[in-house]
Amino acid sequence: MSRTALRICPLCEATCGLTLSIEGTRVTGARGDREDVFSKGFICPKGASFAAVDSDPDRLRTPLVRRDGELREATWQEAFDAVAAGLRPVVEACGPDSVGVVLGNPNVHTMAGALYPPVLLAGLRTRSLFTASTVDQMPKHVSSGLLFGDANAIPVPDLDHTDHLLLIGANPLESNGSLCTAPDFPGKLKALKARGGHLTVVDPRRTRTAKLADRHLAIRPGTDALLLAAMATVLFEEGLADLQDLGAHVVGVEELRAALRDFTPEAVAGACDLDADVIRTLARELAAAPTAAVYARIGSCTVPHGTLASWLVDVLNILTGNLDRPGGALFPQAATDRTPRPAGPGRGFTLGRWRSRVRQLPEVKGELPLSALAEEIDTATDEGEPVRALIVVAANPVLSAPDGDRLDKALQSLDFMVSVDPYLNETSRHAHVVLPPPPPSQSPHHDFAFNTLAVRNQVRYTRPAVPLEPGRMAESEILARLILAATGMHGADPSVVDAMVIDQTLGKAVSEQHSPVHGRDPKELAGQLTGETGPERRLDLMLRLGPYGDGFGARADGLTLARLLAHPHGIDLGPLRPRLPQPLKTRSGKVELLPDPIAADLPRLRAALRERPEGLVLVGRRHLRSNNSWMHNVPALTGGSNRCTLHIHPQDAARLGVRDGADVRVKGAGGEVVAPAEVTDAVRPGVVSLPHGWGHDRAGTRLSHAVKAPGVNVNQLLDGSLLDPLSGNAVLNGIPVHLTASL
Repeated sequence: MSRTALRICPLCEATCGLTLSIEGTRVTGARGDREDVFSKGFICPKGASFAAVDSDPDRLRTPLVRRDGELREATWQEAFDAVAAGLRPVVEACGPDSVGVVLGNPNVHTMAGALYPPVLLAGLRTRSLFTASTVDQMPKHVSSGLLFGDANAIPVPDLDHTDHLLLIGANPLESNGSLCTAPDFPGKLKALKARGGHLTVVDPRRTRTAKLADRHLAIRPGTDALLLAAMATVLFEEGLADLQDLGAHVVGVEELRAALRDFTPEAVAGACDLDADVIRTLARELAAAPTAAVYARIGSCTVPHGTLASWLVDVLNILTGNLDRPGGALFPQAATDRTPRPAGPGRGFTLGRWRSRVRQLPEVKGELPLSALAEEIDTATDEGEPVRALIVVAANPVLSAPDGDRLDKALQSLDFMVSVDPYLNETSRHAHVVLPPPPPSQSPHHDFAFNTLAVRNQVRYTRPAVPLEPGRMAESEILARLILAATGMHGADPSVVDAMVIDQTLGKAVSEQHSPVHGRDPKELAGQLTGETGPERRLDLMLRLGPYGDGFGARADGLTLARLLAHPHGIDLGPLRPRLPQPLKTRSGKVELLPDPIAADLPRLRAALRERPEGLVLVGRRHLRSNNSWMHNVPALTGGSNRCTLHIHPQDAARLGVRDGADVRVKGAGGEVVAPAEVTDAVRPGVVSLPHGWGHDRAGTRLSHAVKAPGVNVNQLLDGSLLDPLSGNAVLNGIPVHLTASL
């Protein structure tokens, strides 16, 4: 029987609504949902390939348990028995920090991945947490935490209404956007230009986004913070700084002026390889625009001054009065956000509450740098036990972290490892137990994280499009049982995990004076929750307590799960609106423009004024049909232009004797790789580019298509020593490399 079903796409941050075509219990196709309140029918090649991703024959269907050195199929009971037997002895003998947890990017693309890992971490009480954030966006979390007191208070550009957009190190025509959830980002940029707006792109590569821009500046990689600091200095020097209505909410303006005075356009021009007059023009245009927004992403985060660059993005938005106003950069308000508290001073944001054992790297947002994972496993110190067991959820750090060869060897030395992953990939092949979640069509979906970054407030939820196959286990149950096995409660009913969270949440809510349920009976409130599963009951709870919720009857028109289910294409909650000072959680209750950790790091940026790289430097790149290492096993999403090639400028190719299509040996501090050259003037002279997420050539995986064109692991060129000191983020861009034309 043929039918259709709605599904929110989980394959990138755009979160587009899909209409799936289904034959029996098999998804056969996908198209954009034209009635979706957010995406309005937009779809990209990844979403169009949903059926192929969903039905990949290499997806694991049953758990694997290592017996006599080999991973073999097992029952779910056998798998969780093995997890409990493997983890608990390590915890009891060596303490909770000897169990590491690695969370990958796909966790934020699933409902279960958002709901259960925090419960796992709370139950384990381990400080050995490593996530994909420290090879991606951690600098933005740190700068937001220091400026606003909340690491998750990230303002996003008001794409639909701005008059002037400055994009730095971002390529949304390929990535579909990041830390800025916006279906049809390309269409929004074209609409900006059609209404007379201005688009400037700063990027060392002439990307698809750069080709759309009114102005493209091919900056020297890694110098974004210098450019932004110089623009701020111009605003001060020329009397263009105007905070407008923000003045009452900001402290530290004069201190900032003094701290940045050395970063004039003339001082930074040589390091950035940009003309000083052009830098002044950028600042003047930003100040003169009726509304404007500065937006920067991974190219500016994964560099030595990533946190300073992220901070300066918001500094410019503040100094031009464009923070928290329509057409500028605003704070989204997700339907599942916590009950808004009254504006006022908060606890602030603290760095370095503990440190890693080996290099004494500071904790950030509860995490240690992913770059430190291998050494925390394979290096003994007097600072405590190394990581002896590892829980890996939807992560492939052998490819995504620096120096995968070292991590590959370190994983072999673990006493125990469990991986929650649909594939036997470069990392999960080392596990003692592999727990495979079902394909996305068999799972519910709500975007907890991405709705906090959305360019329009809205809420959507889709139930599973098809039922679980026999022998499958829901991802929520897998993670709940993992929590029980890891925390000494193996064998308990997995529903106790959701019940515990609901009880704790309601118990806290009824005690808070600003809560809509203050003083009420938690048991009576729990009895009102609806939903067919624990995750649905938790979603209902969060909606009811959230900023648009019914407050358990306090608002007749408020959100509940039942109301959301009655609107299968979603509910539009309106455009982004000014919210200050409510989001601020700094100790002063103000935007703290020059936090002490930032001020302490500025001398390092000042030293960069004199730096000039010798030789070539490497940057990464994205492709519209890829998302890190996820999708190289899907034939429809590989081939063509989505290849692992080394982009090199014709001038550099001629100087080094590199021929188009010929192999080139690329050497970095962590190792070397050999990749075919692609000679192109889309990359500026002195810069070469390799894409991230490739390197599917290790034995023991079950990725039958990816191994046919494995590519090379660009992160093997790194040794893990280069980090942004404030955030612990790996430096992946602008790193020096040496090229040799292969004979």
